[in-house]
Amino acid sequence: MEPEVYNQSTFLILKAAYLYYLEDKSQNEIAGLLNISVPTVSRLIKRAKDEKIVEFVIRDPYLECIELEEKLKAKYQLQDVIVAPVSNINPSESLSAEDVNNMKKLVALEGARYIQRIITEQDVLGVTWGKTIYHLIHYLNPCQKINAAFVTMHGSISCCKNELDVRSLVSRMSMTFGGRNYSLLAEGLMSNMEITQSIKKEKNIERVLAMFDKITIALNGVGAFYPELNSMLSKPEYLAPHELAELQHKNVAGDIALRFINHEGQECDTDLKERIIAIDLETFRKIKTKVTVASGKAKTEIVRAAIKGGLVNVLIIDYMLGKSLLDDAN
Repeated sequence: MEPEVYNQSTFLILKAAYLYYLEDKSQNEIAGLLNISVPTVSRLIKRAKDEKIVEFVIRDPYLECIELEEKLKAKYQLQDVIVAPVSNINPSESLSAEDVNNMKKLVALEGARYIQRIITEQDVLGVTWGKTIYHLIHYLNPCQKINAAFVTMHGSISCCKNELDVRSLVSRMSMTFGGRNYSLLAEGLMSNMEITQSIKKEKNIERVLAMFDKITIALNGVGAFYPELNSMLSKPEYLAPHELAELQHKNVAGDIALRFINHEGQECDTDLKERIIAIDLETFRKIKTKVTVASGKAKTEIVRAAIKGGLVNVLIIDYMLGKSLLDDAN
């Protein structure tokens, strides 16, 4: 007898696949409708894929994001990369303020979901200030409670909107998760080194500074100083003209956790270095999981510098920034 005699009806394979994939029926339901067993339904669905009756397609720009993720991981030796697709934005056109904000929100959403996937009660999560982190907190699921510790990785910024201030962000994040909050009750950028050293000796400040060595996950944005002054810290209300000029003379690429780094990922040796109340970069590098969330091509140089300096091993970005990091890579 010919082997084909024992083959299942092609129509039955098609019907099972149709009910499963398009009608969203369970395998138990399909078994009842077609008067066959559940294992037979499972075999029919597998046959539908094997014989290409059913094919799955991941369309652009979504497929490109997956391919870009793999290339960036390999190029920069990163632990993880997530690339948020921007399907309704044309990369070749100038972006409106709304487009920029929407990209930031897409990246923030991916960042929120990533943090919720990896955080445990044993973790200490260090957080920095910024708009992307502000948006990220909005996307956290308040039903997922994790009694982890949350700590500010630097002091507050004068003139900063309260909603973007690191203390507000850490307070909101710890409340969302139902965790513990450790915040530096001090300014991040001080006027001179003597005041900075004195404040660091305060009891509350010492207690939070001691938490830096215990941080297991860092969550931060980055600010760009090159090729354009894109960082919020580059504004006159944060840095005096002579301070900005000194940083640019020292080849600053941008800032991370209030630390100003050059294109090699090393801290710029300026007067500001001793006036900052923030996690030092050597301690930062030792953190097991360092998550940077960033959007926009303007962040290309600062993200690359942070990677070179060992300050990032998880990158959550939008497609355009990812493409720029790959295209411009040395």
